[in-house]
Amino acid sequence: MRRVVVTGMGAVSPVGYNAEATWQAIRNGQSGLGPITIFDSSNLPVHVAAEVKDFDPEAHFDKREVRRMDRFQWFGLMASSEAIDQAGLESSSIDRSRVGVIVSSASGGFISFREEIENTLENGPRRLSPFTIPKVMSNGASGLVSIKYGFQGPAFSVASACASGSDGIGTAYQLIKNGIADVIVAGGAEAALHEVGIGAFVRVQAHSMKTEATPSPFSRDRDGLIMGEGGAALVLEELEHARARGAVIHGEIIGYGASADAFHITAPTEDGSGSGLAIQRALDDAHLNPDDIDYISAHGTGTPLNDTSETAALKRVLGQAIYSIPISSTKSMTGHMMGATGALEALLCLQAIRDQIAPPTINYHEPDPECDLDFIPNTAREMVIKTAMSNSFGFGGHNSVLILRAFEG
Repeated sequence: MRRVVVTGMGAVSPVGYNAEATWQAIRNGQSGLGPITIFDSSNLPVHVAAEVKDFDPEAHFDKREVRRMDRFQWFGLMASSEAIDQAGLESSSIDRSRVGVIVSSASGGFISFREEIENTLENGPRRLSPFTIPKVMSNGASGLVSIKYGFQGPAFSVASACASGSDGIGTAYQLIKNGIADVIVAGGAEAALHEVGIGAFVRVQAHSMKTEATPSPFSRDRDGLIMGEGGAALVLEELEHARARGAVIHGEIIGYGASADAFHITAPTEDGSGSGLAIQRALDDAHLNPDDIDYISAHGTGTPLNDTSETAALKRVLGQAIYSIPISSTKSMTGHMMGATGALEALLCLQAIRDQIAPPTINYHEPDPECDLDFIPNTAREMVIKTAMSNSFGFGGHNSVLILRAFEG
């Protein structure tokens, strides 16, 4: 069976404009929470979010490109370009018909969609931008990356709510493992910070109402998620293909599992049975036992329902071993980047393996009897990490789990 390794990483997040800056902020427990600046939040009861700070797209793209793309596409293209540069794909003599792109998104060009609806209502359909469809479509980031670099392999996006980025990487892993492609740029991008995006989460009582020291995953006083935005991408590559071109290998994808709760459109199963299936399938795919996992990057949204359900799922599948496995939620720092989150968290797992440091769960104030595991409270931990699990669960009951490992030739 073909092995799948990672040869490039890229990110733009609420705590950094690239993968390394993001990781340094995360390992230092830096919060991306701040006042909302990209729209007027006066009509909302919430006035904080995890924005990509002071982002100027014209520092990265020319003015014409900026006008033709949605904010989520800026992030997706920027993260993908960093990963591609790090992997050295542009300078390599590769068969571009065997290189694919899967940059996923939960909502696509949500901001552009809203703007064009308002434009149409005020000025009529003749004033619609001719770039409305390319800016709105959720596969837009994948298309832009494919066009820019001439990659002619499979190119599409996956939409599975907050599991989109993780499912995109998992799908890429399967395509390479089964010989459909040799290289795939895989990740996620999201930019849904506006009145409707935040207001909808407030309406279903899933959003934190605090203005500081939030979100608080797994802490007893948690009251919901904080919305974030950004993009993350990995270059996945078949091992012998990477070796043949002398690529630097940053780690290996060894397992992927997916499942559906088949329970409720927004609430997870209380006993963790649905997400537990994805965890078990990832372990089976990687041919691992529970005690082979050294660190877990939790979905950890900070909502009361998610955190208790995820804790139950981990206990259900990993048994007594889970009490010896450190776990953290980096959403406590980045906020919930929706469809991009799973991709970023997989990237952070690779960096944690590289530096042998498990990132913290910040804003952890007091233990919750229902969430009684080792959630690495508030301070990063130096430890041996060879194998990491990354959990991503989404509305609709979508569950996605990746297992990543230090590369051993």
